[in-house]
Amino acid sequence: MRLAILSRGPRLYSTRRLQEEALKRGIHTTILDPLQFTLSISKDSPQILHKGNKVNFDAVLPRIGHSITSHGVALLKQFEQLDIYTANSSEGIRQSRNKLLAAQILGRNNVPIPKTAYVRNINDVERAIDLVGGLPVVIKVSEGTQGRGVYLRHLYKDAIGLVSALLDLDHEVLIQEYIHESHGTDIRALVVGDKVVACMRRRARGKEFRSNFHLNGTVEAVDLPPEYEEIALRASRVLGLNIAGVDLLEGKNGPLVLEINSSPGLEGIEMASGVNVAEKIIDFLEEDAQFVKISMDQLLLTVPGHGVLPIHLVNHPWLVGEKIGEVFNGFGTSAFALSRSRQLVWAPENDMKLRYNDIVIFYGDLHQLRLNLKEILNFEIYNNRKIASNNENSEKFKTY
Repeated sequence: MRLAILSRGPRLYSTRRLQEEALKRGIHTTILDPLQFTLSISKDSPQILHKGNKVNFDAVLPRIGHSITSHGVALLKQFEQLDIYTANSSEGIRQSRNKLLAAQILGRNNVPIPKTAYVRNINDVERAIDLVGGLPVVIKVSEGTQGRGVYLRHLYKDAIGLVSALLDLDHEVLIQEYIHESHGTDIRALVVGDKVVACMRRRARGKEFRSNFHLNGTVEAVDLPPEYEEIALRASRVLGLNIAGVDLLEGKNGPLVLEINSSPGLEGIEMASGVNVAEKIIDFLEEDAQFVKISMDQLLLTVPGHGVLPIHLVNHPWLVGEKIGEVFNGFGTSAFALSRSRQLVWAPENDMKLRYNDIVIFYGDLHQLRLNLKEILNFEIYNNRKIASNNENSEKFKTY
């Protein structure tokens, strides 16, 4: 395998450790500055040049800094179009880097996070503070790293003044619930693939409430409870990351995801946990790079007029308790998949009964799907059809 580590800091601890472990396995490894690439974009022959030369490697391990996120995402997207393996996808990095977008995705997928409000108008600050539970609150900009752009405020006037200043600088501003019981501490879980390979507890020093290692915080080993591990894995998965540092707060009602880092530092966590995290990452990369990565969203839209059509049972409660086969199969279509309680069931059995929060997913010709499902989604039509069907069965039973 020929591996490129994308990093602007070849002497940084994390970059050096990853290269060391790759070289131990005989992997030809080069550290390349992501700002030294040129992209040639066309329908027939997209290209990537590094210092004017065509790239010649099989896999990419991105260590993209916050300051070049936009460029890094574009570069990784080009690698993906050339079917060159990337350990973290362009979309995963893009989603994790924007705290507002990440919070929306996590909340939509039932991953617990502190209550969060997004404000664009200074007149909304007091309302937003009340929405997240009152003072004190954490105020943060949507894009930032290593604790920068994160502030704690105890008074309305201080919060309003800070938000006003951040808005004047054209930042996206989030106001977030302050978790008292987790003041100055959090847990960093290092996710690689489908495992948490290492974790540590970080503690702030003195009056500082941010526990980041780069802000002179201390680190120590910690045994991660199964509930915390499950949340960390789910958070990285829904954001589309194979390698991630998931920061968790220890709330009174369980873990809360604070932030997810797509290029986590290795120094603190290797020191605290005693785990060779760089080795775990290279092990995963060697195994995972054998498989081509595709975007299911793009794949399902490649046929003109075809796509995914979901039906949420919350909007159609008269279908609750019915069997999937009896509801849908008589209309020339069948369920492609069913989403239930954070689980996805492919090609569900016909005798599976529908529940209130189920999402039934169909795939095919969208125009035809809508026509086929029209009667089911109309309560009066569906109810009359069912009554007629029951009456018909009753008459047959009497005849028999």
